[in-house]
Amino acid sequence: MTEWMLVDDPDGYRAAVAALAAGEGPVGVDAERASGFRYFPRAYLVQMYRRGSGTFLFDPVPLGSLAELGAALADTEWIFHAASQDLACVRELGLEPPRLFDTELGARLLGLPRVGLAAVAEELLGVSLAKEHSAADWSTRPLPEPWLEYAAQDVDLLPDLRDAMARLFAEAGKERIAAEEFAEVLHRPEKSAAEEPWRRLSGIHGVRGARNLAVARELWQARDELARELDRSPGRLIPDAAIVAVAKAMPGSRGALSALKEFTGRASRSELSRWWEAVERGRTTDALPSPSPRGTGALPPPRAWAERNPDAAARLRVARERIAALAEESSMPVENLLTPEILRRLAWEPPQPVTAEAVDAALAEAGARPWQREAAAALIAQAFVDALQAPDTPGAEPSSE
Repeated sequence: MTEWMLVDDPDGYRAAVAALAAGEGPVGVDAERASGFRYFPRAYLVQMYRRGSGTFLFDPVPLGSLAELGAALADTEWIFHAASQDLACVRELGLEPPRLFDTELGARLLGLPRVGLAAVAEELLGVSLAKEHSAADWSTRPLPEPWLEYAAQDVDLLPDLRDAMARLFAEAGKERIAAEEFAEVLHRPEKSAAEEPWRRLSGIHGVRGARNLAVARELWQARDELARELDRSPGRLIPDAAIVAVAKAMPGSRGALSALKEFTGRASRSELSRWWEAVERGRTTDALPSPSPRGTGALPPPRAWAERNPDAAARLRVARERIAALAEESSMPVENLLTPEILRRLAWEPPQPVTAEAVDAALAEAGARPWQREAAAALIAQAFVDALQAPDTPGAEPSSE
């Protein structure tokens, strides 16, 4: 059983900071949120392990800021598994990694068949991890001891896992690739808020008509306001499916809304007046939403390209095939070799003239890392040229035969 210390008071915090600062090598870090239970994605537990120091479980609820801890570890590497999921919530507590190693991303770059922490630990270290508390409500207080034991074991093995991966990167010649990818995760800008976040409702594509969409929008906004006020997951108040069902049915009265059997959720009846007011706003507003999102710059789905832009369809088909072959040769997923969205945008509107240098510049502007550009720029440029030279491709030069 893993030995650990729960840190939830000032004296324990100061002792833990001193112990971790005196440790050796990189520090394993993990955080537990209450996803699916709370509105705000804050960390309710932060776990750290460092060789020579031990394992510490920091409770931010009584402690507040952990900036002193971050400052004490400002000269070492921090190891995460799926860092992009934890960085925002640990930064909110004043923890800023100076550099990181991501074992989930590392598993992808190495082409491992499964990239979850339990699977990677078993594959590389022969260690079995229990995952029975991964979906727990970590805002619960006091935290049950079995949950704390589960949380501790996740970070204990991160330094060993990091060392095993580092050896594999060296053997595969992927050390530079890993370094660039880890740096990109660490310095990636935060996503800007969506202009119309209600359009992310699951199933919204099945809602037709501006008035119906207005009802969906007003219900989403009413739910979001209540969820924020209560710090509850929106889907636990009324699920997306309930909002979509109401938008399709367009009930004409409060009673009809209450009688709609698809309108479910813990707050579907206790807050019925709130939801009916939202439906009424949607049914009467003059500010009707457009059928499709505004200002997204979204491309048409690739299945429609053959009709709308056949040259782009040919470029995408050939480039995809060659990128997929290169990814297989490199033993990594296609999406890690090059983000599919970048390739789609290049194929839809390639630089002119299509040269390796022009494609490289376009890739750089789109955010591709140097190693990705070196691997893919010339390949994509040649694929685009070859695609339009095929005899059956629209826009191709006629055959000389």
